[in-house]
Amino acid sequence: MKILVVGAGAVGGSFGARLAQAGRDVTFLVRPSRAKQLQSEGLRIVSPHGDLALQPKTITAQELASPFDIIFLSVKALALDQAMDDLSHGAGSDTMIYHVLNGMRHIEALTRRFGERAIVGGVCMVSTDLDDQGRIIQMNPMQKLTYGELSGEITSRIRSFDETMQNAGFETELSIAIIQAMWHKCVMIASLGLVTCLLDGTIGEINAVPEGEQTILRALDECAAVGAACGFPLPQSLTAFLRQAVTTKDSNLTSSMYRDLKKDAPVEVDAILGDLLEHGRSHRLDTPLLRAACVRLRVYQNSRQKSAGARTTAT
Repeated sequence: MKILVVGAGAVGGSFGARLAQAGRDVTFLVRPSRAKQLQSEGLRIVSPHGDLALQPKTITAQELASPFDIIFLSVKALALDQAMDDLSHGAGSDTMIYHVLNGMRHIEALTRRFGERAIVGGVCMVSTDLDDQGRIIQMNPMQKLTYGELSGEITSRIRSFDETMQNAGFETELSIAIIQAMWHKCVMIASLGLVTCLLDGTIGEINAVPEGEQTILRALDECAAVGAACGFPLPQSLTAFLRQAVTTKDSNLTSSMYRDLKKDAPVEVDAILGDLLEHGRSHRLDTPLLRAACVRLRVYQNSRQKSAGARTTAT
């Protein structure tokens, strides 16, 4: 199957590189500046599973003219509209668009643009970041892709998709409940993003101060209550795992939103926390920590936009 990976960033670049290393037919849809960087320096990954450097096949949106079998979409929420425009010429009538964006809101945008049949649900579990050299840094050994039809059916095409993803150097799972899996991840990353961004620290740093652990657990309870009200309660095993993870005293665990915040980059506040807050309101839930985190990050976003506008005016 021909695979188009949209972007060569921390997530798409990591899994796309492993697929290419395993012999899959992978092309990266990138901006001209990133294409030039990849051509001169290669796609480089620093990972607990072994470092990797390869010369990837790349294509720009202007060059994209024929459909692919699979489109792997892993951009940030703020880049989704532009990504949909860029990939549109690669999406044919039988193309599977596999998305691993954070949150739940993007499903509606994708189905509205490409139709529900085109969309394959997904969950990505990996902790990666781009360094200032353009390398992908994997911060722990976890790397897994979960996928499935939105309907829960096991179709012939999802079996073909599964065969393509297997044995490529990362864990895979074919799910008959992908929406549930996506909701469970949403609760997890929302909880982690909420506390690290609102309280400005790693999980270990927050647990090290009085009332830190109680605040983290309250945040987890708020987010989990929203998921449960929407019909997707966390199973006891996952709840126990998350409670242990967020109460570890010396943990360096953070969230992608927190890392973006510390880099003065845009954060996915509305796609993750804001969307969860709206779901909670629709079910008449009181989620004060979730609301406070949304306010804190929206203030940050507005400040970034004002600073960018001031710089543009000055130049």
